[in-house]
Amino acid sequence: MSPSKYKIVYVTPALYMAGGVERVLTLKANYFAEHMGHDVTIILTEHPELPLFYKLSPKIKVVNLDIGFEDMWKCSFLGKVFVYLKKQRLFRKKLADELRSIRPDFTVSLLRREINFITKIHDGSIKIGELHVNRANYRNFEAGDGNFIKNVFAHFWMKSLVRKLKQLERFVVLTNEDRQAWPELQNVITIPDPLTFYPTEVSPLEDKRVIAVGRYAYQKGFDLLLKAWAIIENRFPDWQLAIFGQGDRAPYDQLVGEMHIDRSRCHLYGPSSTIQQEYIRSSVFAFSSRFEGFGMVLIEAMACGLPVVSFDCPCGPKDIVNHDVDGLLVESGNIEQLAEALARLMEDGPLRVRLAGKARQNVRRFDLAVLAQQWQELFDELYKQKNQK
Repeated sequence: MSPSKYKIVYVTPALYMAGGVERVLTLKANYFAEHMGHDVTIILTEHPELPLFYKLSPKIKVVNLDIGFEDMWKCSFLGKVFVYLKKQRLFRKKLADELRSIRPDFTVSLLRREINFITKIHDGSIKIGELHVNRANYRNFEAGDGNFIKNVFAHFWMKSLVRKLKQLERFVVLTNEDRQAWPELQNVITIPDPLTFYPTEVSPLEDKRVIAVGRYAYQKGFDLLLKAWAIIENRFPDWQLAIFGQGDRAPYDQLVGEMHIDRSRCHLYGPSSTIQQEYIRSSVFAFSSRFEGFGMVLIEAMACGLPVVSFDCPCGPKDIVNHDVDGLLVESGNIEQLAEALARLMEDGPLRVRLAGKARQNVRRFDLAVLAQQWQELFDELYKQKNQK
């Protein structure tokens, strides 16, 4: 009989940033420690002097090995190679010492630098990998940032990665679509990211506002959304578009000017500390990403009772949205289809209400308690297998 409570270690670079991976790890670790009684430790490598962005339970132990991989950002290409190799050796030694001291039941790698050697550390723990982007974009370079040498390196790096992933007991991805992208592996399973909230208050679908949320980055496709908005804005003079997110807004503001979009009805905001209220003050959610690992903002919007329009991009939306049931899916990158789907929702109030009701109902499958139980079942299964050998 396997115990219901385990000693679990997560390995990730840092928790000082307001990123999606950081938020999800904090949510899961807090739930495992507070509600399921697991003994959780998080091992970091960067900036011990910086505070954690998201609040961790006092029951969770944090160990910062202070490796400083981010120092490499200041180095030349050759300098990066030298510094990386030196720091990687130090990281391997410090992590191995820490794991042998903790003696966890499970070590969960978020597939950063430790994946190169994690299965070679013989501390008695079961090794699990957890990926938060899709395979095609795991080594993605922003548009215009790729070159031949980097692409060749990425090709060989992926081959090496697959060999290392095969050595894990389980490799966890976020979507069934991405699971199918790893045909070389027999140890892949799907456990999605959890909902960060499920509010009691939902959108009344009365405010004539389309909302989008995400980083101002090529991946999020806000340039495509603005082009779609330019097609339909004159048909809906009483509607507004609001985009919220971190990053450089200047290129998108320039695009607004170039496309002669009405600035009084198109707003590019920074990140909001009250994003739930911003969802609730809107009536349609637009998801214009070129690619995703999952689509956290999609399920957040649906939890707030919003009908969604989404590109069917890799990977995430088709695992989340049931077309014409709880949202609308359009061809990935097709600006005209995005514009027409937005227009369809903007002009059809009963359709908004129907899709929004189903969205809020169906998104409950991503509840943190539901997904934590899936992790518990995985831990129990692997622990039992280990002790039967």
